[in-house]
This record gives sequence, structure tokens and C-alpha cells, in this order.
Amino acid sequence: MRADITIAGLGPGHPGHIPLSVWEVLKSSPRIFLRTEQHPAASWLRRQGINFRTFDFCYENSRDFQEVYRQIAALVFEEAKAAPLVYAVPGNPLVAEESVELILKEGKDAGLQIEVLPAMSFLDALYTVLNLNPAAGIHIVDGLRLGEQKPDPRVGNIIIQVYNKLVASDVKLSLMEYYPEDHLTTVIRAAGVPDWQRIEQHPLHDLDHLDWLDHLTSIYLPPCPAKAKKCDYPLDPLVDVMAALRGKNGCPWDREQNHHTLRKYLLEEAYEVVEAINQGDMYKICEELGDLLLQIVFHAQIASEGRHFDINDVIAGITEKMFRRHPHVFGNLSVADSREVEANWEKIKSTEKEWTGRGSLLDGIPTSLPALLRAQRVQSRVSKAGFDWSDYRGARQKIDEELNELSSAIARNNPEQIKEEIGDLLFAVVNLARLLKTDAEMALAATVDKFIRRFRYVEEKARQQRRKLTDCTLEELDSWWEEAKKVEETKKK
Repeated sequence: MRADITIAGLGPGHPGHIPLSVWEVLKSSPRIFLRTEQHPAASWLRRQGINFRTFDFCYENSRDFQEVYRQIAALVFEEAKAAPLVYAVPGNPLVAEESVELILKEGKDAGLQIEVLPAMSFLDALYTVLNLNPAAGIHIVDGLRLGEQKPDPRVGNIIIQVYNKLVASDVKLSLMEYYPEDHLTTVIRAAGVPDWQRIEQHPLHDLDHLDWLDHLTSIYLPPCPAKAKKCDYPLDPLVDVMAALRGKNGCPWDREQNHHTLRKYLLEEAYEVVEAINQGDMYKICEELGDLLLQIVFHAQIASEGRHFDINDVIAGITEKMFRRHPHVFGNLSVADSREVEANWEKIKSTEKEWTGRGSLLDGIPTSLPALLRAQRVQSRVSKAGFDWSDYRGARQKIDEELNELSSAIARNNPEQIKEEIGDLLFAVVNLARLLKTDAEMALAATVDKFIRRFRYVEEKARQQRRKLTDCTLEELDSWWEEAKKVEETKKK
């Protein structure tokens, strides 16, 4: 035997599925180890005079399967030091055999010669008994890893390693996020093995009611077009890029970031999107939306590493919320116009707040919002409870009142009171803007932009005369400012 370790497949269970090349090796090798004797072909091998040892004892004291497979790989390496051996596993060694993956990876690093003898896998047997053509599209999902691997309702799905009712219960709950609860499934045990094979159809919600599931059980879910979602440009590539950047050999800067350190970048990207919208530059809007999306994926990746949530949870959550808040589109509710839509939206949100335990009408308004926008949100929220002026006139009078109070504070030269009264005045102005159907944040932003344009005009006039602004008189500066206003008015016409 040339190899230090020969990894041989025993097929799905029927002795007739053991390849001739594997049979010849089994007959001639004095040192044979089976991963488990819990395989239909194992008893037949003993009857044929094939002597072997197994690693079934590893399953008794290990915390999980990953530990079992690591222990088995270590034992195989230890035995291989003494003499060449055959390590035989159910099915095809390269299909759903984690111990084999470990041996191939670590054995190469250890300088061991390893040979793999393939065999028919349990998937081949499944395709046969179900009359499936895998080339038409089959998605394989590990039932123990549904948190990491997602089913694809667009094609047929085979869920493997559904070895008891407890696993079946977890599988059922996970799959019901993607399929209707009455979606008809096919449960297959020991496909292609006479006297062991069992095939039954059951609705998805009944999977954990079956008492005959074992380590040879898989579940087939036919395609479910009604649940399949077309996605020409999925987020997966971007998510994979971010996972790589945060990975072991990724970018040092990206790996150092957390939710708190990324806050400023999230705000910056959001503001840059708004700036691009204000400029009306569609190419820039597209680019800035991509930058903002990257920040969302970044935060989702960090949360995923902490096993809190991932990008799929983010998308699923907002999608479900949009369905819930638009019963006039996805339900039977009728609305006359956008005002009724907004009223119903607020009614649904108030119900959601009861679910989440919010106690105040003002809970949920972010403290990090720009002050004008936050003031507008607060005023809008309380107005829906009737705490508001009847029209803009009351808000206009409030501005005069606040101006008088500010004048008194200035006369007393009280800095703290001045600060407070200026805040009250600004709050009153925001209230007037809201009642006049004007967005205070956008109004002020437009005025700031206008000021910048006019001031740059003044700078340019001084530059044309080769003078510094500080050398110009206030009368000259004011004159150029008035010119700038006239230029703008002319452009508007």
C-alpha cells in the first residue's frame, strides 16, 4: 500500500454499492477503521470476514459533532504513524464527511500520503429513489447549520443530517421562514438500502412528529415558486467581501471597527446621499447609496460575528414591517388618499410600540437627529395627540413672545437664560414652519446654501480687484452682496 492513509467510501448502505476498488482494498488491508458501525454495510463486511475497528466510542463523550470529527482525525493520524491504514466512511468520502475534510487538510500539512477511493453517495441514492435530475437544480443544506446555510425555494432542496426529532424541530422552524407550513415534503431514510429504506410525504409542520428519524434521514422539499424571490443582484457578494475584510487575513482597519466607531461614517454617508439628492446628480446618488449600503452591511457583519443578527435578518425584518404597515396594498384595507395612509401608518406604529413596551408617545425619536429635524419630529408626534395650535397664527404669536423673552434675557446679560431663550425661539420657528407645511431642516439648509453662494460671489469680486476681504469696507461688501442677490433673481427669471 503506497498511501499512509487510504480513505474509502462504503456507499449509501447496500453492499452492492461498494465499488470494486474499495472492496479489493478492504480485503487486502490488515488495518481498517470505520468511522461508525452504524451503517447498513458494516454487518455485511463482518460476515465477509473483514476485520475492522470503529470510532463509535468518540460519540459517547464529545460535546458536539465537530469535537467528534476532530478527535477521529487525530486518532487516524496517530494510527497512521504506526503503519498504513484504511479509513472507511459511509457514502462518498467527499460528500458531507467532516472528518475526511479535516484529514485531507491537516494530513497534507503533516506530509502524509493520502489516497481517496470514491463511492456512490447517499445523494446519488436519493436522486434515484425520488427520480430527480440534479442538473435541473438541487440545493443541499446541512440540517445542523441552517443558521449559516439558507434554503433556496426556487429549486428543490435536500436537507441532510435530520437524525432525530429534536433536529427535525429546529429544521421545521427554520424552513417555515421560507416555505408555507403546509408545504409538502418527502422524508427519506436509508435511500437505496433494502429493508431499511423508508419514504413518506408529510407537510412541513409535521416533520418533528415522526418517530422513525435516524442518522440516515434526509428531507426533500420541492421548489416553491410562490416563495421564491427573483434577485438579479443579491447582497451576497458584498456580504462576502465584508466578511473577508473582517476575517483572519483581512484588513486591519476593518477588523478594529465596532458599532460605536462606525457611527460617524454612517452619518457622513447618509449626509452625502442627501447632498447628492439636492444636487440632482443621479450618478452621484447611485454611488453614495452604495457607500451607505456598505455601512449597513458592515454593521450587520459585526452583529453576525457576535451571533446577534445578520443581513438576512435586517432585510427580513424591514420586509415584514413594510407588509404589516401597508394593509391597503398587501391586505384588504381601503384608503382614500395619502392622508388616510399616514393616519393608518401611525395607528399601526402605535400598536407596535405597545408590543415593544414603549411607554411614551415620544419614545423612539432618535436623540442623534439634527436638532431642527428632531424638534419637527417631536412636534409632529404630539400634534397627533391634539397637543398643537389650531393653525399657524398661534405659532406666529409664540415667536413674538419668545423674541420678547430673549430681549429681556439679553438686557439682563444672563448667558444661561440667553441660551435657553434662543432655544425656545428656534423651537417656535420650527413649529411655525411645520404648521405652514415647510420642512425646517430643508429650509435652513437651503438658506445656508444660498448664503454660501452669495458670499462666494463677494469673494470673487474682491479677488477680481486683487484685494483681501479684510481690506474692503463694509459698504463695499454689502454692495457686492446686493449684486449677488440681483444675479440670483435674474437667473430665476
